[in-house]
Amino acid sequence: MHELALCRGLVKILEEQAKAHAYNRVKTVWLEIGPLAAVEPEAMRFSFEAATLGTIAENAKLEIITTPASAWCFSCGETITISERNGVCPNCGSFQVHATGGDELRIKELEVD
Repeated sequence: MHELALCRGLVKILEEQAKAHAYNRVKTVWLEIGPLAAVEPEAMRFSFEAATLGTIAENAKLEIITTPASAWCFSCGETITISERNGVCPNCGSFQVHATGGDELRIKELEVD
């Protein structure tokens, strides 16, 4: 379960930012996760609770925002929405698509004290 390692890294970022911006507690974290990021949202929630024990983010809420995955179709030249990395273009049926978004895993917003 790599989500626990991701959450430990997230806690490290939160603690570094707390020092840099002088806050004492994280109340809510809004995290953007794309469908191509290979992250299971429920595993992330579970891991976040475990990783934040004894930290400035203990008892913080984790709000997950799912972002869409997009790609560029080389055949028809359109930006499309895809559900998997090697998706098919819904416009022309081509498999010649290049993912351009959807692998995000980033902190969008924090609520702090």
